Amino acid sequence: RAGVYTITTDQCFAEVVDGCAAPAPGRDNTWISPAIKALYGALFARGEAHSVEAWQHGKLVGGLYGVSIGAAFFGESMFSTARDASKVALIYLAARLKAGGYRLLDAQFLTDHLAQFGMVAIPRARFKATLAEALTEQGDFAALPADLTGAQLLQSIAQTS
Repeated sequence: RAGVYTITTDQCFAEVVDGCAAPAPGRDNTWISPAIKALYGALFARGEAHSVEAWQHGKLVGGLYGVSIGAAFFGESMFSTARDASKVALIYLAARLKAGGYRLLDAQFLTDHLAQFGMVAIPRARFKATLAEALTEQGDFAALPADLTGAQLLQSIAQTS
């Protein structure tokens, strides 16, 4: 709501992946190898992977990326070098997915960080059913207007479908 960050999408995908792969406190190594970077880059080039970027004073300070298939979005990784930047990117992603008719946001792992936003683990059978339904539909990653304020964005998430 405070407008601390400027949020963009798909403006610097490779840089977001690099940010996610960078060493961080408590993590010296990453699963994001050069081969993985190249594969996600190819998915991005085909329009099947997307990034959400958080900027502060013209500098990339956080973001996330993932893969879109049908009306399912598979969050792959996120990073932040400034307070709450990845959280803001995640909220923007949630609003974008809701506006675009997505049925599933898969985060792979339920962490305390994600739980604070309402992320919950679901049983495998429910996940499979939800995924099967999502794959029969088509989400629109570009459906959210780019000029929403933070307050308008939060309101769009809070509104029931």
